Amino acid sequence: MDLYGELEWRGLVYDATEGLRDVLSREAVTVYAGFDPTAASLHVGHMLPILSLARFQRFGHSPIALVGGGTGLIGDPSFKAAERALLTIDQVEANVAGIRQQLARFLDFERGTAAARLVNNGEWLMTLGAIEFMRDVGKHFTVNAMMAKESVRRRIEGTEGISYTEFSYPLLQSYDFLVLYDRFTCTLQVGGSDQWGNITAGMDLIRRVRGGKAHGLVFPLLMTASGTKFGKTEAGSVWLDATLTSPYEFYQYWFNVEDGDAVKYLKFFTFLDQRRIDELDQASRREPEKRHAQRELAREVTRLVHGEDAVSEAEAAAQVLFRGDITTRGTLEQIKQLLANVPSLTITYAVSWPVVDLLASAGVTSSKGEATRLIRGGGIYVNDRRITDEKEQLTPDQAIEGQVFVVRKGKKDNFLIHISR
Repeated sequence: MDLYGELEWRGLVYDATEGLRDVLSREAVTVYAGFDPTAASLHVGHMLPILSLARFQRFGHSPIALVGGGTGLIGDPSFKAAERALLTIDQVEANVAGIRQQLARFLDFERGTAAARLVNNGEWLMTLGAIEFMRDVGKHFTVNAMMAKESVRRRIEGTEGISYTEFSYPLLQSYDFLVLYDRFTCTLQVGGSDQWGNITAGMDLIRRVRGGKAHGLVFPLLMTASGTKFGKTEAGSVWLDATLTSPYEFYQYWFNVEDGDAVKYLKFFTFLDQRRIDELDQASRREPEKRHAQRELAREVTRLVHGEDAVSEAEAAAQVLFRGDITTRGTLEQIKQLLANVPSLTITYAVSWPVVDLLASAGVTSSKGEATRLIRGGGIYVNDRRITDEKEQLTPDQAIEGQVFVVRKGKKDNFLIHISR
């Protein structure tokens, strides 16, 4: 199967310029995708363009990951209901540094003629003069054409409107494409389907200014089978940074995807071949309760992002949770991963703490009186042990590894209390 056929089979071609299939079949091209540093980490939604660049590289093409150190100061208005809050230069630079490290996990920057490049558009946009930009770039765009773009029209018709700053974003992205065309003979840009207008604008600029031919390919925007936004949980975005989304939470996100999404995500987010994915599809249809596709998806994506050890640790932690003996069998690290999103408090080290005082000060209960009533009713557990005496004193040696108490109120409400030494 050729690259274009591979992308089609995986469902990754939402739209593409005419003739791209032939170009990819007869020559090696340089292809780029952009990543705006609006946060300190990329999230799972960015994995579609990242892995697509990696697929191009595996077929002998040269990928460029463009980090938007310049455009990140503006913000892409595409299909946003309101204008983004502007970031400072220091914030953008810090975000760029974090994103660089994450991109290096997926792309080979030492692969001979197909080696990947990491480029920051702040290099040219931060030194670009306003008069130069308006003369050399702005004159090639009509306001009529820009206002006809759906993403701009939506904002104009809405209550927020669109600022001149965001209105200019497509010009900056088009200029990026021109610079990469000049410097690296880059002739293809890829991205989400919301980027189609920006991509075609860059292609048009290259044609007008250089008389060159460039191409674009866009992927479908992702929604879950139930119609919710991909990559979101009750806790927020699913980040690639392990300090923002733990490897256990990351694994569980993929393991818990809906049956209607599992095979599609195997195609989108893994390098498993068609035969293996078909096998998993058939196994899931025979035994849906065993979640064959989801388990393989969670393993593959967690391995790509966090490594093999993270897969083993996530599955071991899941087993601890499944057995219902978190505090007796789980390690401190597993407990922190399993309960990463529960309320927590740090207390100062002491010889002992009256349990009623501890519950009230930690916010487990609203008062000492409520703590007393819950204990008498059998509704308080510390490290899986029911507390039966409201006069009990807890000591540091009762804490898990001397550092943490896991408190459960009722059947479901968990709290972590950390001891500061």
